[in-house]
Amino acid sequence: MRIRAVTADDAGAVSRLRRETYSYSVMSPAFIRHLITVRSPAERFLALVAEDEGEVVAWGSCGLNVWTSEPGQSDLSIYVHPDRRRQGIASALVVRLQDHLGEVGATRVRAFATPAGMDFGVKLGYEPSRELHYSGVDPRVLPEQPATPDGIRIATLDTVEPRQVFVADTVASLDEPGDSPLDSVDYDDWIAEIWNSPGSDKSLSVAAMAGDEVACFTAIERDGDRAWSGMTGTVPAYRGRGLAKLVKSVALRRCAEAGIVGAFTSNDDANAPMLAINNWLGYRRIETQTSLLRNL
Repeated sequence: MRIRAVTADDAGAVSRLRRETYSYSVMSPAFIRHLITVRSPAERFLALVAEDEGEVVAWGSCGLNVWTSEPGQSDLSIYVHPDRRRQGIASALVVRLQDHLGEVGATRVRAFATPAGMDFGVKLGYEPSRELHYSGVDPRVLPEQPATPDGIRIATLDTVEPRQVFVADTVASLDEPGDSPLDSVDYDDWIAEIWNSPGSDKSLSVAAMAGDEVACFTAIERDGDRAWSGMTGTVPAYRGRGLAKLVKSVALRRCAEAGIVGAFTSNDDANAPMLAINNWLGYRRIETQTSLLRNL
């Protein structure tokens, strides 16, 4: 078994590993390739894989969070194939990743752990912070679609200008529950990493338009017959009108028409309005992960 830097050619293997590790995670090979190759230099991103006789059995990555005004924030991600756990692979990855974060100026690192990984994280000095719930729904079985309010029209994101979506995304994200505020998003980085991601399916992603303004939107990523709701956000001035429920309902119906049989998402435990919408749509909880924080 060896640990090495990831390459774009690992995208297919990493996508399979991700699916075998987290059945509810939707990351196509094209998405993974984009994740590996398209990064802001300011992130100082490092991605590693553990390989055994040519088979990728684990992934580890880390980088600075450059979308927050809080200096020194960073993220670390590790997942190991279920059949290869408790063999020291995660421990070896953690050492290399944390060393890298210390070298590039990180002062606090965030990771996420499943219940099975909590003890491992706590022993490394990480402290539990927030709970994140993963859930899924069959988009072919949904409640009746809500009516569209007066003054609102529905549009797919492939018909909307990216700047309009960027404005709605960054405004709606300002009060998104999390460990650091998302208040310093660069437009060019957003275009490269989010808008131009090959995993994004803009024909399935839906916006509620108020004139030329995106009042609310939901972004869909696709991998074959599975979909992921990456972000659903409503501009504060338009909240309380049922727009998030509407756009998610429309998007999921479009997913079903496109042959998708499983749609997945995640929500912070403190995001009660979105949890209520997802419960109404029929999402059922699959797993809970906990964000873990450690000062470096």
